[in-house]
This record gives sequence, structure tokens and C-alpha cells, in this order.
Amino acid sequence: MSSSAKSGKKAGRSAIADVVSREYTIHLHRKVHGVTFKKRAPRAIKEIRAFAEKAMGTKDVRLDPQLNKKVWESGIKGVPFRVRVRISRKRNDEEGAKEKLYSYVQAVNVKDPKGMSTVVVDDS
Repeated sequence: MSSSAKSGKKAGRSAIADVVSREYTIHLHRKVHGVTFKKRAPRAIKEIRAFAEKAMGTKDVRLDPQLNKKVWESGIKGVPFRVRVRISRKRNDEEGAKEKLYSYVQAVNVKDPKGMSTVVVDDS
């Protein structure tokens, strides 16, 4: 009985009201550990995409070009150990869009992202 109540509660939740921005620290070092040198930066981008999809629950994930630059700035094999990102869940106002919401991932400039926790950001 409790499992059906949980699923019913989840189905009743409105995703449209969930327009929010959060800052996360992604530990890329462990996500690209053991990956071939020439595939490290592309894998890091895929891992950031997967992280955003899981954290925000949206299939449509869009990455900021500055984030791409930050990951690639030390070359294909010199991926930063950690990266601080702001993930914003936004409404998709395009005509005929499959998803109602999308996630937009931006890089946040911090000196050392190590040890920083997740923060909800006000979009004002």
C-alpha cells in the first residue's frame, strides 16, 4: 500500500512549478578516471550532461559554451578535477516542444570548488 501511495504522490506533482536554479560541484576526476587520454574531455562533457539530467529530472540538457571552454581549456586530457556549475531548470516555450522543461548548465567561476555544497540560487 505504501509503494502505491508513493507513486501516486509522485504522479500528482506538477513539474511546471519547479523552475529553479542550483549550484553544484561536479567531481570530474572520478568520472573520467581510467578513461583513455584522447577521450577524457568528451567523456567529461557527457558526464556533466548525465549529472544535470539526473539532478534536475529533465531529458533536455543544454550546456553553456563557456562551460565547454572551461572543460577543454587544458586540452583533451587535462580535464579539471572539479567544476562548479549552476544548473537552471527552465520552461521550454518553443512551439511543439517534446519536453515542458529543460536544464541549462553554466560554469561558475570559483577559486577552489572543493568542499562546496549544493546551493539553491535566486534568479532575481
